[in-house]
Amino acid sequence: MTHKPLSGKTAFVSGSGQNIGRAAAVRLAQLGCNVVINGSSNHDACAQTAARVVAQGPEALVVMGDMARAEDVARIADAARARFGAVDILVNNAARRPHKPFLDTTDDDWDSVVDLALKGAFRSARAFLPDMVDRKWGRIINFAGMKAMRGYFEGAPISAAKHGVWGLTKAISREFAPHGVTANIISPGQIRAETATEDDPKRSATIPAGFMGQPDDIAAVVGFLASPEARFVTGQMIAVNGGEET
Repeated sequence: MTHKPLSGKTAFVSGSGQNIGRAAAVRLAQLGCNVVINGSSNHDACAQTAARVVAQGPEALVVMGDMARAEDVARIADAARARFGAVDILVNNAARRPHKPFLDTTDDDWDSVVDLALKGAFRSARAFLPDMVDRKWGRIINFAGMKAMRGYFEGAPISAAKHGVWGLTKAISREFAPHGVTANIISPGQIRAETATEDDPKRSATIPAGFMGQPDDIAAVVGFLASPEARFVTGQMIAVNGGEET
């Protein structure tokens, strides 16, 4: 790709060791963006993502940490600033989606999901927004999920957390639009894991397009929302799901 509209920018992508997070990191690198790679445990996977970012030309930094922990988020933000000066684009991708009957869900079960998906998005936005405001330019891209917005069967915590992230996104979009910062949320449909070689026929049969999406399909939308061309798009949920009802 010869056109690099994000040259000189830096992105932080949580949960970028595989699948959608990895694809988003590589896509942003293709657009010229330096990328801070993050995962909670699998350093080797994050290092592989970093290698793919560097192969596109920009720089990469791997900072491991759990986005559910306030101290980790603060440490990640400090490391990103020390290396790149500021983060211009925040992609909150990290989440966990355990399945458990509602009446068996404990406080710890609830907190483990909400602390990562909702509090993690809140804390990372709070950490990186000051630099975006100072520069009068920024992009925040969060994730919902079609099933989460419909209501996960035996997944109340993730549905509640993702509805919360949608509310957080709308609130940020209104408060920070005057400062040149956009905030949007992507709701992926049924996405095939990057390690899968073919679609699940039962799942693809329910999709009007007739096939499951791939991480690159979501990454393409991340790239657009992060670009200068998306300056007038904020406070929106964008469904990327092959035509399924949201």
